[in-house]
Amino acid sequence: MTILSVPTAKLEAWRYSDIDAVASVWPVAAAEEIRVAAGESAVRLIAQTADAGGVTIEDYAVDVAAGGRCAFFVLNVGGRLGRIAIDVTLHDGAHFELGGAIVGGTGQTLEIVTTVRHVEPNATSNQIVRSVLAGQGTGSFLGKVAVARDAQKTDAVQSVKAMLLDRTATANAKPELEIYADDVKCAHGATVGELDKQALFYLESRGLPPVEAKALLLQAFIAGAFVGLDDDDARGRLEAGALAALEALL
Repeated sequence: MTILSVPTAKLEAWRYSDIDAVASVWPVAAAEEIRVAAGESAVRLIAQTADAGGVTIEDYAVDVAAGGRCAFFVLNVGGRLGRIAIDVTLHDGAHFELGGAIVGGTGQTLEIVTTVRHVEPNATSNQIVRSVLAGQGTGSFLGKVAVARDAQKTDAVQSVKAMLLDRTATANAKPELEIYADDVKCAHGATVGELDKQALFYLESRGLPPVEAKALLLQAFIAGAFVGLDDDDARGRLEAGALAALEALL
């Protein structure tokens, strides 16, 4: 099954995308379905590292049954367009965890798009996204948390931070809450900034070359996206991939 209609920038979920790049690979396959049984756990690691000029669009539809847990850890660094979209449904007491990192430069549009649907009580979700952008690169996170009327005791958090290495780069952050229940804890935050000049000066004053000092600070910034990944080897691979992408920008 494929999706036939090419999206346009008029659609909210595609507002910041490279529509010409999207059209070049359309139609795309329907979303991959992932079902997590009651009380079970699932972890998905995604390293999107397409070659320059490549176009990658990946869609996931996730259903987490009562008491289940699902975690996605995403490194999005490659190609002209890299888009990872995740649509999650959480049942009673289920949990969803997202750790996402975007690293890109000129000629790249990199996106993470999520919809987390809390449809029953007591479910939790935590989303952490970190972006580093240079040149004329564009990085976007669009994350919607939808809490149904019966989904009391929901606890949902989104933390989105972007670092611009050049003023010509673009970071788009659109965390969104749609809440119909009245006994919930939901929070989101989004910031866009530059490297801390004092921290950079401190490292350089201790003998680190400027490029190495920047890489060290940026690596620590990106690592915040993967703190929830318990597998040290997997976390190390994602962080190594992020560092390689960062070094290519500096």
